[in-house]
Amino acid sequence: MPRGKKQFKILPGMIDILPKDQVIWQKIEKVVTSIANFYEFDKISTPILESEELFIKGMGKESEIVEKEMYRFRTKDGERVVLRPDFTPSLIRVYIEKRMETMPKPVKLWTLGPLFRYRKPQANSYRQFHHFDFEIIGNESPALDALLIQLFSNILRQLSLSNYQLQVNSLGCEECQSNYKRQLKRFYKKRIKELCPDCRKNLEKNPLWLLRCKKEKCKRLRKNTPQIINSLCENCKKHFNQLVEFLEAMNIAYTLNPYLIRDLDYYSRTVFEFVSKTGKGERVVLIGGGRYDTLVKELGGKPTSAVGGAGMVEAIIEEIRKKKINIKIKSENFEEKPKIFLIQLGILAKKKLLPLVEEFKKAGIRVSLSIEKDKLKTQLRLAKKKNVKYSLILGQKEAIDNTIIVRNMDTGIQEIAPLKEIVKKMKKLLKV
Repeated sequence: MPRGKKQFKILPGMIDILPKDQVIWQKIEKVVTSIANFYEFDKISTPILESEELFIKGMGKESEIVEKEMYRFRTKDGERVVLRPDFTPSLIRVYIEKRMETMPKPVKLWTLGPLFRYRKPQANSYRQFHHFDFEIIGNESPALDALLIQLFSNILRQLSLSNYQLQVNSLGCEECQSNYKRQLKRFYKKRIKELCPDCRKNLEKNPLWLLRCKKEKCKRLRKNTPQIINSLCENCKKHFNQLVEFLEAMNIAYTLNPYLIRDLDYYSRTVFEFVSKTGKGERVVLIGGGRYDTLVKELGGKPTSAVGGAGMVEAIIEEIRKKKINIKIKSENFEEKPKIFLIQLGILAKKKLLPLVEEFKKAGIRVSLSIEKDKLKTQLRLAKKKNVKYSLILGQKEAIDNTIIVRNMDTGIQEIAPLKEIVKKMKKLLKV
């Protein structure tokens, strides 16, 4: 380089994805796309620039991301805009603006792309980073929370990642959180001198934030705080109990973390994280999410329940590198339309149907279902809309007997088959 010429370098916290790194990025995109197709999520893309007010209302004016981490500026015509720091408010903005509430519920959307937060650059924590994001909007059933967790488990499995722990908790509804915050305030006010300066300030803003402080003295203090799980109302307790029952039915291992509080303030009820087991005391979150039943209303829509989550692409890539996993581009392809619709009637049937979804996926057979629905007629109507060849009906009696009804949607003829042999039978019927 000639003397006196300035050498330009990448900005702090940004990342170049070089040709040698592209294969791993392509693999993640292929896996996520394949899983999204299997679970019937529709892809959506939103602008990188959004209104500042969207995130102030969606994430809370006093939240750390809004106060300290958003890239914000004025356009030439004076409009206040930001580089999006999170996908969920953007997708909810689209849901409201494009009148998606008129679509059949739930609405299932996914996206993948860059996000931006101004923070201290460190390993796998960049100022421009990437998430893949899934949202289910329009129903409060815990079966959907379980389905989303199953979806994320499948993504990690297809990327050959297994050394992680799924942590779950419930934050309860607004009333539960209000009661719990009062308990936390009482607890921490008696120990105010033991808190770090940031936690002393946050105690009045939102005492929940103290549970995610990374300072050692605050982490020690947290072990003795009241647990929100003991403050849940009956409805929230029932919701959470059903969620863990679904996870157990699907053989998805989980750990109850009573102090799990996500770093975004719109969550209510279910929260979850897939955390890497580093063995060094580090806590690396690969995937995180939860339920947000008040956000749609907060952003100007009708009261609508929703659940979502996101995978941290850079953290997942680092995990793949650490484990020296050999990445190959080939992945399962579920672009064809489903040939089977799974129908369930009742909680017991739901518990048995969710693991069946995974069995069909392993067999390479695309299926469709509406796990949040409860009526036979409604589900049969959906099966006809999907134009599937067969519906499999699992009612209370069949769930107890470990059988399932196979219905030919063209002829209406039904037969009963053993549940444990249904995948094998359907492969034969579908000639796959």
